Amino acid sequence: MKKLLTMLLIAVIATTSVFANGQTESSTAKDAKKVGVSMPTKSLQRWNQDGSNMKAKLEAAGYKVDLQYAGDNDIPTQVNQVENMIMSGCDAIVIAAIDGSALTEVLIEAKEENIPVIAYDRLIMNSDAVSYYATFDNYQVGTIQGQFVENALNLKSRTDSVNMEFFTGAPDDNNCVFFFGGAIDVLKPYITSGQINILSGQTTRAQVSTPNWSTEEAQKRMENLITSNGYGPEGTKLDAVLCSNDSTAQGVTNALIEAGYTAENFPVVTGQDCDIPSVKNMIAGTQSMSVFKDTRTLADKVVTMVDSLMKGSEPEINDTTTYDNGTGVIPSYLCTPVFATTDNITELLVDSGYYTKADLGL
Repeated sequence: MKKLLTMLLIAVIATTSVFANGQTESSTAKDAKKVGVSMPTKSLQRWNQDGSNMKAKLEAAGYKVDLQYAGDNDIPTQVNQVENMIMSGCDAIVIAAIDGSALTEVLIEAKEENIPVIAYDRLIMNSDAVSYYATFDNYQVGTIQGQFVENALNLKSRTDSVNMEFFTGAPDDNNCVFFFGGAIDVLKPYITSGQINILSGQTTRAQVSTPNWSTEEAQKRMENLITSNGYGPEGTKLDAVLCSNDSTAQGVTNALIEAGYTAENFPVVTGQDCDIPSVKNMIAGTQSMSVFKDTRTLADKVVTMVDSLMKGSEPEINDTTTYDNGTGVIPSYLCTPVFATTDNITELLVDSGYYTKADLGL
């Protein structure tokens, strides 16, 4: 009898222990706050890196993460995914919008549920549900590209004129306003004076935009410019193509190579993001530079912003004047971009651990 009572007691203790442990684990899981992360596409390398970096850092900070990619820049998919994040009880949502104006309605629900929304790298327009914005200094990105062209072509000193064309990104991406604006502010005096010729006559942001930042669309447009203006190694000289990012630069490069350009006579081509294909093009001499925006830095900053919000404190910001989304200025944190060329890519990209030498074929 005593033995039976002892066994029963052990069983009760074990059951209580399991129950207690189960309750502890359940409580811990329940207490872990959930963060939704909405990325626009997996078809561009940078968004894959941004999403995985963010997820890893948020999970390391103790949060559950619902990471979603909206197909290949499919707006209805992103709207549905964000709605599901709201309905599933996310405590905060980070969104890199495909179309900065397409989320207005769905984010009304986020505001009603008191869910803070952080716009990631692309400003969400016309929504007072946006709490904060985290990005790089996008005007500075354009300024860096414009200054690179200015220096590469020695525009301050030369007396002859040069020919160039412009490629920026999606017309519904608010960042393009700043990329294009920064570059134009540097180069406009040379355009006005006639030192820079734009033979296509396409000089407005709308005229030089590229739907969805598509490499294929950029290549088609560059092919048309080559045909209509006679650009080529044996034809009309093309001195530079200012591209706002690497996916458009890759399309331009493809078209120029097809037209017979080689590393020895390649026009100056700018880019942004330091995507692996573009870094390889830089090494091959078919892209001149790319603006490096270390997504690890941006992801770190967003994680600290989320952490502050979840703990009831104000996130650190460093800009309260620049980014008005139509409902008012959104408090922002701007990270600093730098430019990469073949002179510094090993130090900037490999030594920092962003890529390996094998990634870049070095």
